[in-house]
Amino acid sequence: MIDPRILTFARELRREQTDAEELLWKLLRDRRFGGVKFRRQHPVDSYILDFYAHKHRIAIELDGGQHNSDPERRRDDKRSAHLRNQGIHVLRFWNHDVFQQTDAVLTTIWNTLEEAGAFEGAE
Repeated sequence: MIDPRILTFARELRREQTDAEELLWKLLRDRRFGGVKFRRQHPVDSYILDFYAHKHRIAIELDGGQHNSDPERRRDDKRSAHLRNQGIHVLRFWNHDVFQQTDAVLTTIWNTLEEAGAFEGAE
């Protein structure tokens, strides 16, 4: 059972997404990206994942400049380790890369989905 406070916070994050989240969500939503279903601001344990492909257990996290400090990097590393222990593959991208290197970000996501077998049997 997920803490109701986490669910409430996830809903708030969906309403108040960053510009980078908004751009990536436009590209991923409604199975637009290779037919893969993504969720946004999806709770897993005490964490809220920016984007999550549940069937393939792939999380996408977008980080702004506030994540570029030692304490934040340690926190992100702890979070990623916890998710990996849950069998979730975590991809991290800087917000500015979503804007300036969109194709590279999408290629990385595509390759990770492909490695996870997301496109096997698709025609």
